[in-house]
Amino acid sequence: AATAEISRSQIWQWIRHGAVLDDGRTITTELVVQIIEEEFTAIGEEVEEGHLTDSDWPRARMLFEQVTLASKFEDFLTIPAYDFIN
Repeated sequence: AATAEISRSQIWQWIRHGAVLDDGRTITTELVVQIIEEEFTAIGEEVEEGHLTDSDWPRARMLFEQVTLASKFEDFLTIPAYDFIN
């Protein structure tokens, strides 16, 4: 959970502060959404069949998007995560 907290916090801050990548692109909500789509597609192709259920992928993506793209910074990733496991 600690690594996820650091990662989502950093992405949230990059979006809010308009961080710039080495290739000159500014990190925006649109860029993050594009990368999320690309990464979830790639992960889905590489995971062994049966490793995750169909319902795990959409929920994981929704949670990640919720905590990285929200206008208000969530104090802890685990707070909205509880809604996904109940």
